[in-house]
Amino acid sequence: MTETQSAQDETGGHGTANERHAVRTPTPGPSSPAPTPAVADLRRVGINPDFWYPVSESRSVRKNSAFAASFAGERIALYRGGSGTVYALEDRCAHRQVPLSMGVVEGESLRCCYHAWAYRGNGRISQIPYLPKGVDRPPRGVRAYPVREAYGLVFVFPGDPEKAAETPFPELPAYASAKHSTMTFSRTVHCHYSFMHENLLDMNHQFLHRGVLGRIRPELLGYDTGPHSVEARYLFTPAGGKKDRGAGLLSAEGLGGSKSPDIVTIRTEYPYQTLQVVPEKAELPAFSLWVAYVPEDAEQRTNHVYGLLMIQKPPVPGALRLAWPLIRRFTERVFAEDRMAVESEQRAWDEQGSDWNQEVFPLILDVRKVLRSNGVPIRAKEDLCLAATLCGDASRSGPAPRSEADRRSPS
Repeated sequence: MTETQSAQDETGGHGTANERHAVRTPTPGPSSPAPTPAVADLRRVGINPDFWYPVSESRSVRKNSAFAASFAGERIALYRGGSGTVYALEDRCAHRQVPLSMGVVEGESLRCCYHAWAYRGNGRISQIPYLPKGVDRPPRGVRAYPVREAYGLVFVFPGDPEKAAETPFPELPAYASAKHSTMTFSRTVHCHYSFMHENLLDMNHQFLHRGVLGRIRPELLGYDTGPHSVEARYLFTPAGGKKDRGAGLLSAEGLGGSKSPDIVTIRTEYPYQTLQVVPEKAELPAFSLWVAYVPEDAEQRTNHVYGLLMIQKPPVPGALRLAWPLIRRFTERVFAEDRMAVESEQRAWDEQGSDWNQEVFPLILDVRKVLRSNGVPIRAKEDLCLAATLCGDASRSGPAPRSEADRRSPS
């Protein structure tokens, strides 16, 4: 197991007595060292925009239609042109700031619903119907985002567009595998995205799910941490109690259930998170989960969860299709309990005005460090407006960003 950071990474002035003592105790020597610098409250750290983030399901962006999405307070208009290509523009008309997501798609252009200004997929103004002769079109259009479509989701790159091509895109080979079927999740949760990472990574909260999973005894087998990731391995041993039938079917136990333990591996690889469950004596995971938590509002106290649950098909043809409703019900029940918990944590933070957590699990201290060190300051509203203005200028140069069909994923 990788050695974890000391408690000084998390106190912020509200830790336990032992944690506060750990921060302030000087090292032995003739003179006291410089004071330990204050650690940023993780709930005030923004997610790094220089990654690919899903902002919609593909099915929500219909051909010749527009769709309103968002990322951390930035409103984004998605639209699918006549060719089937998806584009992403800043969701405001440069004329009167009316949302472009309310507009009309014509070919590969998006026309504002108010005065019919038209925009190409690169954000440039292509037409102003009533523009007088001899008058030039305004030079500034709107920001265009790099966009890709894969795994039944629409991804945008909300950060520096010059970094988009070199930034790794999520690779999910199981999604296109004939041996797997994928269940997609898309839900809004009213909390900072960091609470979601902690919830999934800290499997000591299984008491919360006792009515769905029965009694589970989780044992941390070990974990590894680095600058950008934390990976934990647990042994899940059933300890009695009633278990939802969908849970057994998801773990390939069949209708009769099983008392065999599972190996659960959870990884935060910034900014995404994955989970795999391998039943005892099995070589391959019974299922794998990939999930992204995408902030919606500028203060990043609400996030949209996009999850892909890739389930291994059983040997019996059609068995998974019959079990699908039970598996869906089970996963929704677990998610509802987790959402209750993390939204309660956010409400406490809002009431207290800071992080009063008294964390004792070294694994969570480490993932907080990863999230904090890879995150960015949350931008003020005026900064978002300035960035939009500057990006509007930048949108006038360079080729139009186009979506890339991911041949590994079915349409």
